[in-house]
Amino acid sequence: MGYYDQQPPEGPTRVVKKGSKGGYFFSGLIGVMIGALIVWLMLPSLVGIMPGNIESSNNDSGTLSTSTKQLTADITTDVTGAVEKAANAVVGITNIQSSSTFLSPSRDGQEAGTGSGVIYKKSGDKAYVVTNNHVIEGANQIEVTLADGTKIEAKLLGTDIWTDLAVLEMDASKVSTVIEFGNSDSLKQGETVIAIGNPLGLDFSGSVTTGVVSGKDRAIPVDLNGDNQVDWQAEVLQTDAAINPGNSGGALVNLAGQLIGINSMKISQETVEGIGLAIPVNSAIPIIEDLEEYGEVKRPAMGVTLVDVTNVSAYHQRDTLRLPEEVTTGVVIDQVVKDSPAGIAELKQYDVVVEMDGEKIENMIDLRKHLYNEKEVGDNLKLKVYRQGQLMEVNLKLTDDSAL
Repeated sequence: MGYYDQQPPEGPTRVVKKGSKGGYFFSGLIGVMIGALIVWLMLPSLVGIMPGNIESSNNDSGTLSTSTKQLTADITTDVTGAVEKAANAVVGITNIQSSSTFLSPSRDGQEAGTGSGVIYKKSGDKAYVVTNNHVIEGANQIEVTLADGTKIEAKLLGTDIWTDLAVLEMDASKVSTVIEFGNSDSLKQGETVIAIGNPLGLDFSGSVTTGVVSGKDRAIPVDLNGDNQVDWQAEVLQTDAAINPGNSGGALVNLAGQLIGINSMKISQETVEGIGLAIPVNSAIPIIEDLEEYGEVKRPAMGVTLVDVTNVSAYHQRDTLRLPEEVTTGVVIDQVVKDSPAGIAELKQYDVVVEMDGEKIENMIDLRKHLYNEKEVGDNLKLKVYRQGQLMEVNLKLTDDSAL
């Protein structure tokens, strides 16, 4: 029996009977239609994420494999460009020494160490390599390994212990790249530099490290003869590019791929990190030229042996040298070579050099730097020396040290 929810208003009346089968059917039909419409609209996006939509192929064994796309990016930077230009000019240097002894004679050589070198010149059928003196020191045979692994026997043309440089000559038939010299004087602190060499041997040949110019005109004390006394102060570039054993003699290049230094050493202490040192190319070039042409460096010489005043006892400073109390530095002449510039100028044993060409001389390093960096063979040199307490001036003409 039907019923009203409320009292029907006046006028035509619409009566709805609850529980009517027609109402349920109509509502269900509308719901089905709406649901079908929603599924139809979403179908494209659902297909895109279904596993069956992944591109696949069945192999012969019936297993499913997926294909992965790989993209190749051609990355070129200033560093990669510089390395591409210079890397093939950097070579490995193997120091081979005889292993024969009195009890077991042998002609076979053994590898005593490896380092790096740089091909700087190609002339006719010969190529020329610069490396460090300590890399080839004591070698009976020297082998150069090119960037492609080719090994070539090399001849030692000359070495210089003071600058730690050496020049080699080898066959050029398989040499493809020669380094270009840069200008180390124009380097700026903070400028990017690249070290190329063979750290820890040929297994890591052609290794590249990058850094900056940390400092210029650094003076590093060097003991050349192992007597724990400083003989020289090497003038070097400082960089934080990683330099390790085996990098010695390798290239330090700028972003133009030009050689601006020869990697030489590093400061190795537990509390020190990132201090590598290289010989500036502007200092190296005249040494390289002399070694290539003469087999040695033509340096001016006085013809004397020397001792620092600071190594003389206070007693001998006062009673033997008779120096004034205010003179505490200088260089004592220990021996004079006969017919040398010093001998001709009548310099004598125990004369104390305190000035050269108006420049104060406090020790042997100062004296050598003035001679080797400021003077040439044949130049005149003006000295101020103390002789038995009296200051006097002496002039002499420098000669070639190889002539003494």
